[in-house]
Amino acid sequence: MSETKKKPIRAYSYVRVSTSMQVEGFSIEAQRNKILSYAKNNGMVVIREYADLGVSGKNIEKRTCFKQMLKDISNNKDDVDFVLVFKLSRFGRNAADVVTSLQYIQDYGVNLA
Repeated sequence: MSETKKKPIRAYSYVRVSTSMQVEGFSIEAQRNKILSYAKNNGMVVIREYADLGVSGKNIEKRTCFKQMLKDISNNKDDVDFVLVFKLSRFGRNAADVVTSLQYIQDYGVNLA
C-alpha cells in the first residue's frame, strides 16, 4: 500500500512595527519567533515573510510590503493557505481596512491566523 503524504499547510507571515511598538516589546524578531512557533505547532510552513518597518497600520497606502503580499495572493504566487500575524493589530489598525483586506484574501481562499 502506498502512503500518501499530506500536503503541508503553506503560509505567508506578515510583521509590522511602528517605532512605538518596538519599545513595547513587539519587535520584528519577537513577532517572527511567535509566528514561526505557531506555524511549527500547527503543521504549517512559512513560505515568505513580508515586513513593514516603522509604518503605521492606520491604512495600507504606505505599507508597501502588505500591498505586495496582497498582490502575490491575488496572483497565487506561492499557493498559500494562510497569512500569519502576531496580533490582529499587525494586520491593520483601521477596522474597515482589516475587514476589506480580510475579505480580499478570503476571496482567494486564504485565511488569517
